[in-house]
Amino acid sequence: MQNIIQRNFFSVLRAGAFNSDESVEAMSPFKWRRLYQMVEAQQVVPVFVKGIEKLSSDRNLVLPADMSTELKSHREDESQKQAIGDEDVKMSNRILNNRLRHIISKEMEADDTSVESIDFLEIIIYNVRKMLNRGLSLDGIIRLGQYLRSRGDKIDFVKTEGWLSSLRLDRIAQLQGSILISVFGFEQDELPFVKEMEKDVAALIDRSVCDMAKDSAEEWHFHQTRSGFVQNNSRALRKNVRRSMKYYPYAPWETTSSFLSNLGKSLSEIEE
Repeated sequence: MQNIIQRNFFSVLRAGAFNSDESVEAMSPFKWRRLYQMVEAQQVVPVFVKGIEKLSSDRNLVLPADMSTELKSHREDESQKQAIGDEDVKMSNRILNNRLRHIISKEMEADDTSVESIDFLEIIIYNVRKMLNRGLSLDGIIRLGQYLRSRGDKIDFVKTEGWLSSLRLDRIAQLQGSILISVFGFEQDELPFVKEMEKDVAALIDRSVCDMAKDSAEEWHFHQTRSGFVQNNSRALRKNVRRSMKYYPYAPWETTSSFLSNLGKSLSEIEE
């Protein structure tokens, strides 16, 4: 169950990302600063700023002076929005990554190429990589929602559902759609790839948003001490294991491969 900080957090994001009519509840300066920590951890400052501007006439929107000053330095600029690069659209599992490359290559050579369908698939995979390596990314979920709202009528969902099934990503794609429905006001008929709502989506969102605000992307790479012993940040490693287990039911192949890939990378960085 969301508390007042989370309710306001999502109200402002919905207003900023999807131009929805929202209102906020009155909060203390401390709670607004806490909310802004969540915004920064989720890397959605531009969307938040746009939401604040849309809700500027709401009498309950009373931000701390220092926070208002900081927000003035941030303005929505779509030209600075990070594009999805090739490194963002690959899978840790080698077999699945080869399938992905084949899917994209075959589609680009088809007579009825659907660029929008490829874009949709790439956003899903971008979000999967962020989930498994950093935690739930609302920035990526918002990107997916905005694309569906602007280009969804051009996507061949029959084709993309086959791709997602082949890549063993159909359920984690459904999880992403369930988040759009749960907190961003989407209807299920806008998301043909969501056959049913994921039952644990609300609890997953609550935990992920709060945990990332406390400490995000803590390094857990192994390193070698001067005495020659190998050490690692055991607390952060345990957190990464828990995160992997959290997403394992939604994408078992990719979750396992992602964790092992990160583990192998960390071991390879140890000086011989």
